[in-house]
Amino acid sequence: MVERLVPDELWELFERVVPPAPVRPQGGGRRRHGDREVLAAIVFVATSGCTWAQLPPSFGPSGPTAHRRFSEWSRARVWAKLHRLVLDELGARGELDWSRCAIDSVNMRATKKGDLTGPNPVDRGKYGSKIHLITERTGLPLSIGISGANMHDSQGLEPLVRGIPPVRSRRGPRRRKPDKLHGDKGYDYRHLRQWLRSRGITHRIARRGVDSSERLGRHRWVVERSMSWLAGCRRLHRRYERKAEHFLAFAGIAATLICYRRLAK
Repeated sequence: MVERLVPDELWELFERVVPPAPVRPQGGGRRRHGDREVLAAIVFVATSGCTWAQLPPSFGPSGPTAHRRFSEWSRARVWAKLHRLVLDELGARGELDWSRCAIDSVNMRATKKGDLTGPNPVDRGKYGSKIHLITERTGLPLSIGISGANMHDSQGLEPLVRGIPPVRSRRGPRRRKPDKLHGDKGYDYRHLRQWLRSRGITHRIARRGVDSSERLGRHRWVVERSMSWLAGCRRLHRRYERKAEHFLAFAGIAATLICYRRLAK
C-alpha cells in the first residue's frame, strides 16, 4: 500500500524537501514513524476523503500522528516545494507548454467556516471557500491559491500569476510566465489587461457583452478539466479544515499528484 501511494520516484523528490526530524535533547520518547509511511497515510486521507480518525491501522501511524506530521509539514510549506520540484522535472523533460495558459476558480462549501471563508453568492449565502488555479496548455497546475467564496475571481489573478514559481526548461533559463493567459468574463477588467501587458503576457480574456458564448471555452476547457482532476482528491469536495493553510495543503497535494501522474508516464 505504501509503495503504491508513494512510488519510489515521488519519494525521492519528497526526501529533498522534507525537514529533518526534531531531536529530543533529553533523549527517550517513542519511536518516530517513518516519513514515507506517514506520507502514504496523508495521501490516503487526501484521495479517499476519510477523516483522520478513520485512517486504517495498516498504515502504521495513527490518525493523530499523521495529522500532527501533516500540520508540521504544512507550516514548513513542504507541499508547495514538492509541487515545484515535480514541475521542475516536467519542465526539464519539455513536458510543460507555456504557449497558452488558463485561469479559473471553483467554489466548495466550508462545513466548519474558519480562515479564508465567506458567504457563497451562488450557494444561498452558505459559507465556503474558492480554489483559484492557473494551468499550462495541457491542464497541468502551475499556481494554486485559496480565498473566501465571496471574493471576486478578478482579485485572484495578480497574486496567482505572481505565485507561478520559476520552473526549469529543457533549454534556456527558468520560466515563470505564460505567453498567453486565457480567462472568462470574470476577469474582464481594464486594469488586469494592463497589468498582464506590463508583464509581457498576452491576455485572452472574454469581454462582457461582446464575445459570443459559443467559442469561449475553445482554449479554456483545459482548466475546467483540471478542476475535475482536483475533485479526484476527495478531501477537496468540501472544506473540513478550519485552518486555511491545511486546506491549501490538500489543494497543493492534489496539484502535485496531477503533475506526478504526467511525470510517471
